[in-house]
Amino acid sequence: MFENIREDWQTYEGDVWRQGLWVMVAYRFGRWRYGVRPRILRAPLSFVYKLMKVGVQVLTGVDLPCEVTLGRRLTIEHFGGVIVSGDAEIGDDVVLRNGVTIGLRRTGVRGAPKIGNRVDIGAGAKILGDVTIGDDVAIGANAVVLHDVPPNSIAVGVPARIRPRSAPAAVQPLVQAVPG
Repeated sequence: MFENIREDWQTYEGDVWRQGLWVMVAYRFGRWRYGVRPRILRAPLSFVYKLMKVGVQVLTGVDLPCEVTLGRRLTIEHFGGVIVSGDAEIGDDVVLRNGVTIGLRRTGVRGAPKIGNRVDIGAGAKILGDVTIGDDVAIGANAVVLHDVPPNSIAVGVPARIRPRSAPAAVQPLVQAVPG
């Protein structure tokens, strides 16, 4: 737990006022308490976690339950309106912005998203259902992703259209030399 919190501290540049750090500390504590045996010792820790989780939800507007399978260095760039289903899986170096929902497609239907590594999720994006998002994907602001997204792609629009990521275009000079 402490090694992960130390890495989260570095991810958030040692700024205690970044709300994403608060969310990560509550998440890490919640995961850690599952390993405490016997149950009589775990029960008060579970109570403390529930208080922390509700406090963090109220202060940040981020719902990240400890049941989520989470990779390393998750960055919650802007707080507010972030909801992650407890069944979701999120890889390493993922960036979430405000208004992101990663969840079930319908109530009572199993199947939460699996997010790959180095995925950048834009503000207001919704990723719903049993979908897999590949590595190195960018999901545009307000995109609604209902289908799998292959690696090295961009997903934009409602419903999201998938486009391959292109290499940056060569920079053209703004002024051309006039022959003499």
